[in-house]
Amino acid sequence: MDQPDYYAVLGVAKDAETADIKKRYRQLARKYHPDVTSDPEGEARFKEVNEAWRVLKSDEARAEYDAFRDAASRSSASALSGAPLSPPVSRAWR
Repeated sequence: MDQPDYYAVLGVAKDAETADIKKRYRQLARKYHPDVTSDPEGEARFKEVNEAWRVLKSDEARAEYDAFRDAASRSSASALSGAPLSPPVSRAWR
């Protein structure tokens, strides 16, 4: 399962300030709250927005998420290019 891009979910830049992320989260949470929206996708979107906020609100969790995304994108790029993920093992033990 692919990890969602929480910055895209909230519609903010990766380098956005926490205050800007919080402001956007509150706007989207209000818009997609199940008691407010009549959109059939609203509840799922509300859960997605809450999950994004849960990760991005904490500097520590956000740093972990950014590191995970960077590592995942590097390994994906390496796999797509056909380059090995690790150097070849030496057969010098014979």
